[in-house]
Amino acid sequence: MKGKFETLIDQDTPVLVDFYADWCGPCQMMAPVLKEVAQEMGDKVKVIKIDVDKNQPIAQRFGVRSIPTLILFKNGKVVENKAGVMTKRDLAQMIERAS
Repeated sequence: MKGKFETLIDQDTPVLVDFYADWCGPCQMMAPVLKEVAQEMGDKVKVIKIDVDKNQPIAQRFGVRSIPTLILFKNGKVVENKAGVMTKRDLAQMIERAS
């Protein structure tokens, strides 16, 4: 049986998971970029934020060692995995490649 997280990422539409923490400066820098990309791309992508402090088992399962880490899933499988701050352009291109 699938858990809630598996149900969220197992979709035809790319799902971008932002592994972050509230105390993380670079994560706070990424938040508005993620919001803009999500708004501009609309139905092309679903963005989910996972607080690593509250969801350590999920972060460990996907090998999240530094934050922010952005993992793009499609049909439940990892398509791309990037750690650190990304530009809006790079993020949009990553999503387009998976579409």
